[in-house]
Amino acid sequence: MARIQVINGPNLNLLGRRETHFYGTRSLADIEQALRAQFEPAHELRFVQSNVEGFIVDALHAAQAWADGIVINPGAYTHYSYAIHDAVKAVAVPTLEVHISHIHARDAFRRTSVIAPACIGQISGCGWYGYVLATTVLVRAAASA
Repeated sequence: MARIQVINGPNLNLLGRRETHFYGTRSLADIEQALRAQFEPAHELRFVQSNVEGFIVDALHAAQAWADGIVINPGAYTHYSYAIHDAVKAVAVPTLEVHISHIHARDAFRRTSVIAPACIGQISGCGWYGYVLATTVLVRAAASA
């Protein structure tokens, strides 16, 4: 059984209503439900969403005590939060960065992630299914550890 923490950053609580041409029509609750349907009860998933950088750092710290992997969509913090970057490195839990939209095909400022270098990888542009891909990778990595 793998234990996966899923962390979502600012404005992701507005999924399904916010810029649907980039982010689609699924809500964050829809994504959580889809992940639970696919991975539970064989694996444990926990979900956190916050618009507050410090809360995300605290969630990363807490995951260190129990998680085998972390899926993180840092939202806009992707581009400038060295605090989240440092927390990902500090907890040393395999972490995958996920973005619903293809950040490398959008505004120039969105193409740089200060979080990605602390992660084992980045999934971008696969829509909500990027969460499934990231969780699958982390579940398989935990099984082979």
